[in-house]
Amino acid sequence: MVKANDNSNPNTAIKILEGSILSIVASIVLLIILAAILTYTNVSESIIPTVIIIITSISILIGSQITTSKIKKNGILNGIFVGTIYIIMLYLISSIISKNFSFNNYSIIMIATSIAIGGLGRNNRSEQKIILAKTIDNC
Repeated sequence: MVKANDNSNPNTAIKILEGSILSIVASIVLLIILAAILTYTNVSESIIPTVIIIITSISILIGSQITTSKIKKNGILNGIFVGTIYIIMLYLISSIISKNFSFNNYSIIMIATSIAIGGLGRNNRSEQKIILAKTIDNC
């Protein structure tokens, strides 16, 4: 019998995929904002690689946090799945769009960052409940 919060549950896989897609959408929105900033200000284009890593991190954190809050179990693992699926989708899209697409040191940094940040979006609710219970008991 499959439990509602089990990772083998098809609903869990759908929620992880939704979180990854949400991360891609967040990245697109943030990249449009970055493009506007670069277009209409005197900000140097040399910041692009650093800002891309920041945008990727924020996007994955958003997607994994929302996903793990819906699943409420195995938050680190599910967050890692969100980050991994995000980076796979990103590289598939990049390889289709760009003929000069290749893996390099920057790619390795992006993959490692995506997986690590995905794990950070874990479900903290159980820890928050314990802290709240201890606080109430001390009053």
